[in-house]
Amino acid sequence: MVSRVLIIAIIAGLIAGITVTGVQLLHVVPLINKAETYESALSAEAHVHKRTSQVSRSHDHADWVPKDGLERTLFTLLANVLTAVGFGLLLNAALAIYGRPTSLKQGVIWGAAGFAVFALAPAVGLPPELPGMQAAGLFERQTWYFGTIFSTAGGLAMAVFLTHWTFRALGAILILVPHAIGAPHPAEIGGNTPPELAAMFVMASLLTAAVLWVVLGGISGYLHKRFAESV
Repeated sequence: MVSRVLIIAIIAGLIAGITVTGVQLLHVVPLINKAETYESALSAEAHVHKRTSQVSRSHDHADWVPKDGLERTLFTLLANVLTAVGFGLLLNAALAIYGRPTSLKQGVIWGAAGFAVFALAPAVGLPPELPGMQAAGLFERQTWYFGTIFSTAGGLAMAVFLTHWTFRALGAILILVPHAIGAPHPAEIGGNTPPELAAMFVMASLLTAAVLWVVLGGISGYLHKRFAESV
């Protein structure tokens, strides 16, 4: 059972990671590159006032980043494949615990649930952010993000797998709790990134996440069925 979950997660994660990288190159990366021009302009202006104190150490302590072009694309591909395999392990472990026969269609439904839990619900309070945008503290955002994931996953499980209306109502309430509490935001909303660009990035990021989860779920469901038929 464990080896089957691992094999399916690797295969599905590899295919999903490659697919989502292609989508990112078309729809997400151009927006990031454009936002980085605004961020670079702001950083250059700010560094004018600190140049004398930083010039002696700027080359020694510069953070490493992959070069634009092929190197950056390959690192993006690697990150996407590793992320997809990780999510694939979670998804296929859930399918194994579920224990019922699955198919491509059912896998897509499970993938849609994964999209709702890990991307859509958190994006309601903390939409994806471009470089140069202001944001609340990292710890506060991470706490709210993971709380939203667990709350949404638990609420969906109660609403889907428990038939009594009381549990379904509690599940719906559980899904709404983190949004009622509210996501953390900076004291001042703003930044040098145009709002239109930020809105396009949110839509492109959610599209990319949807592709990731649909492909991951569909392939996982299909492979689970094939493995079951071969036994």
